[in-house]
Amino acid sequence: MNAPSLGDIEAARLRIAHIARRTPLVRADVDGDVPELWLKLENLQPIGAFKIRGAANAMMAADRAALANGVITASAGNMAQGVAWCARELGVRCRVVAPEHAPRAKTDAIERLGGEVHKVPFAEWWQTLLDRRYPGLDGYFVHPFADTHVMAGNGTIGLEIFEELGDDVDAVLVPYGGGGLACGIAAALRAVSPRTKVYAVEVDTAAPLTATFAAGEPTTVTRTRTFIDGMGSDRVSDEMWPLVQTLLAGTVVVSVAQVAAAVKALAQRGRVVAEGAGASPLAAALTLRSGAVRGANAEALCGVRRVVGIVSGGNIDTDVLSSILQGELPR
Repeated sequence: MNAPSLGDIEAARLRIAHIARRTPLVRADVDGDVPELWLKLENLQPIGAFKIRGAANAMMAADRAALANGVITASAGNMAQGVAWCARELGVRCRVVAPEHAPRAKTDAIERLGGEVHKVPFAEWWQTLLDRRYPGLDGYFVHPFADTHVMAGNGTIGLEIFEELGDDVDAVLVPYGGGGLACGIAAALRAVSPRTKVYAVEVDTAAPLTATFAAGEPTTVTRTRTFIDGMGSDRVSDEMWPLVQTLLAGTVVVSVAQVAAAVKALAQRGRVVAEGAGASPLAAALTLRSGAVRGANAEALCGVRRVVGIVSGGNIDTDVLSSILQGELPR
């Protein structure tokens, strides 16, 4: 797996300009001054998540003949929406292999966009990611993270951050699912702002990257299902690990309760609707202020002055959001 070059990312920006939006980068409304916190609002993309960037770049870069039988992806929801949106634009069929726990809000959105959802057990879904195909489904497979074109599309976020804040950013906090978002942004920033470090954010109920950094090789952990469906698995992808190890500075681990509190704070104080994964960078940033930061190499974040958090998506079930706003902790 190769990291996208700056040229790849700049080409992606031109390729997806008519589909993906340049999203706002805003100062967070939180108490305290250090670190100064900015939020990149990818929840304002047409599908409510950053995934449209990578999906659009991968599909627009493909030979049209390769798309003749349609496209397939394996996704819990947001990548599937990105692929479905682009498939609708191109007039091709879209089929999605989704884990059986995928939120109804996301699968309903996929179907509204014309995608066909095939729910399978989590193990089968993960195997689809490894095999890049699913028995009985033909078409061009768009991998949600382990694809250079997908990462290049995601890397356009890094260029936008640099163009607004320059190289005066100490760290970028990115939700970690498969690594395509974090690695894409890190590849861009390595080229234009080498001093800016990218940290992956994990929740402590599913933090395989933190364990992998500690072990020096992909490690399987116990994964507990929570409302935070857009990030976390039980293992880091073997093909992504060498890239992750090269590009990312470390991890920050947060709790489910901290993520729920961040969802609530974003909605109440910033009028920003974020799903669990999207709120996790705010949760991570607040641990920096408290001094209770956890994670791989996370101690290096102590004393940073300016941080950007990627609000990766806003596709949260309304009943989950409602319970969080009422002070409850969803399952």
